[in-house]
Amino acid sequence: EFVDVAGLVKGASLGEGLGNQFLATIRQCDAIVHVVRCFEDDNVVHVDGTVDPVRDAELINLELALSDLASVEKRLERVKKERGKADPVEKSALEKVAQVLNSGQPARAAELDEDEELAIKNFGLLTRKKMIYAANVADSDLAEGNEMVEQLKGLAEKEGAKVVLVSAQVEAELVELEDEDRADFLESLGVTLEDCGLRALVREAYDILKLQTYYTSGPTETRAWTIRKGWKAPQAAGVIHNDFERGFIRAETISYDDLVEAGSEAEAKAKGKLRSEGKDYEVQEGDVILFRFNV
Repeated sequence: EFVDVAGLVKGASLGEGLGNQFLATIRQCDAIVHVVRCFEDDNVVHVDGTVDPVRDAELINLELALSDLASVEKRLERVKKERGKADPVEKSALEKVAQVLNSGQPARAAELDEDEELAIKNFGLLTRKKMIYAANVADSDLAEGNEMVEQLKGLAEKEGAKVVLVSAQVEAELVELEDEDRADFLESLGVTLEDCGLRALVREAYDILKLQTYYTSGPTETRAWTIRKGWKAPQAAGVIHNDFERGFIRAETISYDDLVEAGSEAEAKAKGKLRSEGKDYEVQEGDVILFRFNV
């Protein structure tokens, strides 16, 4: 699920422009997609008068970092007062995060062990979340990008973030087109539906969050289910219903590609492509699964 949050402004960490409300919403998310303007258009006025993607990104990152620093320092002060009652692991984690924030780096730059990570998880530190920059470009730059995109990529590389090219202009036009016309339109721009814009953004989001999709399919409905990479079959079954996990027997599995190639489940089974997997099976991207269970 993607949650749309209105653009932050300078001073958001101090509550400017409903900043506190917006920041609270972002804290509940697993990752951040930061849409950054990377196009020139005299008809679309920039609030600062000029287009500079690195400046814009750094301004928002600063507000996120200031908000994090305020939270960390407040909690650290309380932990120090507790003395003997304080959790030493939490104190260590807070001190490491405060150090990197004070040096101008995002909280994700702090090297924490598993216990320290868990100790500060509930803080929802904004700059410790994974970040994707969505470089919003003109339609003519969707295939190759432009100099502003390259500047943004340089910033992203320093931060360990990702960059995806999108075009709000193109996405708005795609909504109005039929499937065949969409393909022709995108071909004229040098891109395809699968490797540009929102679809590319969704794939990148899945990748940084270590998510994947498996499918269930019946006579009347086919559904996609999102799980974390590395999940075993019973865990994946539990996404559908707890009873599926609790009473798991086996997972009758066909890969998506094998099913499409065969044309039907019966044909895939006849070709030996249907597998019966047990509780230790690690579900793969694109698996089509029928769960057998008994409660």
